[in-house]
Order: sequence, then C-alpha cells, then structure tokens
Amino acid sequence: MVSLHLYDTARRALREFHPQHEGRASMYVCGATVQGVPHVGHVRSSVNFDVLRRWLMHQGLDVSLVRNVTDIDDKILTKAAEAGRPWWEWAATHERAFTSAFDALGCLPPSVEPRATGHVTEMIELISRLIDAGHAYPCDNGSGDVYFAVGTWPTYGSLSGQKPDEMEQGEQASRGKHDPRDFTLWKAAKPGEPSWPTPWGRGRPGWHLECSAMATHYLGPSFDIHGGGLDLVFPHHENERAQSNAAGDGFANFWLHNAWVTMAGAKMSKSLGNTLTIPAVLERVRAVELRYYLVAPHYRSTVEYSEAALAEAASAYRRIETFVARVAERVGPVPASGADISAFAAAMDDDLGTPSALAAVHEQVRAGNTALADGDHAGARAAATAVREMTGVLGLDPLDPHWAGADAAGGTTARSALGALVEDLLAQRTAARKDRDFARADAIRDQLTAAGVGIEDTPDGPVWTLKDDEQ
Repeated sequence: MVSLHLYDTARRALREFHPQHEGRASMYVCGATVQGVPHVGHVRSSVNFDVLRRWLMHQGLDVSLVRNVTDIDDKILTKAAEAGRPWWEWAATHERAFTSAFDALGCLPPSVEPRATGHVTEMIELISRLIDAGHAYPCDNGSGDVYFAVGTWPTYGSLSGQKPDEMEQGEQASRGKHDPRDFTLWKAAKPGEPSWPTPWGRGRPGWHLECSAMATHYLGPSFDIHGGGLDLVFPHHENERAQSNAAGDGFANFWLHNAWVTMAGAKMSKSLGNTLTIPAVLERVRAVELRYYLVAPHYRSTVEYSEAALAEAASAYRRIETFVARVAERVGPVPASGADISAFAAAMDDDLGTPSALAAVHEQVRAGNTALADGDHAGARAAATAVREMTGVLGLDPLDPHWAGADAAGGTTARSALGALVEDLLAQRTAARKDRDFARADAIRDQLTAAGVGIEDTPDGPVWTLKDDEQ
C-alpha cells in the first residue's frame, strides 16, 4: 500500500497519494528550455523528481515519466541570433548539454523526452478544441495570433492563489487581445523566424500550450503528478491548467513544485548572471556529491548556494561512501536491498522528507561503524545493506556502477587509484587506536598527510580527502 503524502500546490495542503491506475503512476515534469548551458538551479528540479520517481518505484509502482524539451522559444531564438547560429542547432547543442548534466547526476532517463517542435499537430488540435468551446479566439485583425480568453474560465488563478485582475502575463502588449489578461496560444510568424502552417496562418506555439499538448498526448487527459520549479507556478502552470481544463481534460491530480537554488538571496538564473554551470561545479566536486547537496534539503526548501555548504555535503557523502566500502572490504558483498528501513520510509512518505531520510542513513552508518569496531560483521553488513537500500532510493548508492571511479569530471581519479591503499592504512590506524598504540596511529596519520591525504575523524569514522580537493 502506498502511504505517501505529497504537498499539492493546488490544494495548498498535504494529500495522500493514490495513483489513478492501480500499480501505475504517471508524471509530467517540465524540462529544459534549451537556451544555454545548464546550471545548478536548472538541475535541482530533475534531481528532486528523480527521487520521487525512485521512491514510487521502490514501492512497486510502474512509473511513466515524461520530461519535455522546449526547443522553440523567444529566448532560444534571441540567443541563437546573438551567436550567429541557426536556432535549431543552438537548441540541439544545449539539449545535449542538459542530457549530459542529468546523466552525470544520476537521473534515470525519462520514459519519453518529447521536443515541442515534434508535437505541433497536437497543439493545433488543442487550440481548435478551445476555440470551439469558446475559450480561445484568433485575433480579429487577421494577424494569425491566437489567445486564451481568461475571462471565460472562472477558476483561473486558483493554482497560484492570485486574483486574475492583479496578474500580468509578462507578454508584450498586443492590440489584438480582447483582454490584457489573455495569454498567447499561437504566435504569428515574423520574418526570418521558424513557423508552421495552421488554420490561422503560419506561426509557432506559445510556451504554455506546448506542455499541455505533450502531457496529454503521452499520459492521457488526466494523470497523477505534474512537477516543476516554484517559478513555474505562474504563469506557466496556471495557464497550462486553465487551457487543459477548459478543453475538457482533467489534467494533473497533483501539482508539485520544488523551491529555488539561490545565491545571495536571489533565484539562480541566467538573466541575473548569478549562475554556476554544471561543468564548472563538477570541476570542484564529484557529481554524486553535487547530487547529495541537492537531495539533502527538503525539495520545498530554498537552497542557498555556498562553497562551504557544498564542501560540507561532499564530506557527509564521503562518510557514507567510506563506511559502505569498508564493510564490503572487510565483510564481503553488501546486498542492495532487504533491510529494515522503516524510519527512512516514514520520512519519505511524509512529502519526501529527505532531511530526516538522510538522518536515518547516517544513523545506520554510525551503528555500522560501531559494529565493525566490535567485530560484529553481521551487524555491519545489515547496516550497510540498509544504507545501500536507502541511498539507492535517493540515487546515491555508493556501490551503484554509475558512481564507480567517477571524479568531478566523470572520469577515473587519483581517489579511485589511491582508495584501496588509503582505506587499508586507515583500517590499520583505527586498529592501532583501539589497541591504544597511539604512536603507531600518529605515524600512519603523518604518513598519509605527507602523501597529500587529509584525515578528518568523525562520529561515523575517519574520512579522507586529497589536499587538491580542499583547495
């Protein structure tokens, strides 16, 4: 039985999650607008919803995840023109950059990853349904623009909690709108821009229309979960919901939104210039450590980026990693499932409470290290099995082949090459300290320090770093 409770933005409350089809869950997550290189703020959403997907799968559900690619957009056209490159080539280049970032951070591939330009037919059909129902109109001036008539939909604004009269769509003023609150479904072609033929003239789709058409095409007129960043609640998700409901579709049963990654209190965004690209961050920490950093806070909590916080997250992950490696080396193979993870499960069922879930992970690390020190191999293996199962749900299992031998840039590192030697010396040092042979323990520490290996003694056991990692 799924006992998961999730915070539904539309209801502004926790609700018990029940998939609309037994044994199956359906999710649509707004993906990238591929205008540039992905930064930490971009990937947080995909990592957070990857954790949700993994938790649903762990509970036995077959999950269909649709994550779209917005490959036609004003920003893409502008950036491509500034660079003197074709818009389609610019979009494809940065789509690959996003895919690479998602893969590096261990996000499971979506069930399907549709591009907006591949679903214009479905968009035209949706516009026709809205016009026929009296909720949309082509401009009277014959320009070819088509708008959604906000005034015809009484519940408009209910998702974001705003009053329609106080909303601004963020669109350029148009003399063709019947009401300034109306938003664009279809944009008439401008000279030199890409366009597609429609009954109203050549043009290209509005941003909000794209996601509604793709979600319903792959998941049907109603589905379980729609996710995305908090910045998408209005106008994007508000408009998606309005146009889909107005066309007669139930659309999403749950609306989930992750909070921002900020720097100096401001949302991380390209327009503000306060971005940290994924390639740049992965020169400082390994991808699994960045994933830990993004998973550790609750998904609805703002993450204030700092180098110190990133380093602390990396250190915390290494404590987990070191423990599991130590058990595998001394006790033998560690199973990936079959443990009692009830405390972890309770945290995850409470709106994906990853802070408490990771507390349960570290509690098992401490218990397992104690068992190792006491020679209790069965207890150590049981703790390590629990750690693997819990971190597997979070996409952080240290023994997952995805993370094996990967450094900050995704390749083989000095850490991997030195790992076996360092762990052996640390084991000797731990044994010496337990035997109260402190001279021997200090000599081993000095030997490691001279070799450029830093040692931090923690409640979970010693954690080592290369001096280059600390710079």
